[in-house]
Amino acid sequence: MTTLLQAIGLVLVVEGLAYALAPSLLQRMAEQLPRLDEQTLRLVGVAALAAGTGLVFLARHWG
Repeated sequence: MTTLLQAIGLVLVVEGLAYALAPSLLQRMAEQLPRLDEQTLRLVGVAALAAGTGLVFLARHWG
């Protein structure tokens, strides 16, 4: 449970940094999001999922 809370906390830190450092960029990205087709969004989601899973795997085995 501790690891899960740490992971959620880290996600919130990264999200917070993005909003604090580049709010106008995030607003422009949010405007572009509806223009992307569903397949592209799904592909980006799967890629992010795979990258995150890979990073967790590496951290567990190297840490």
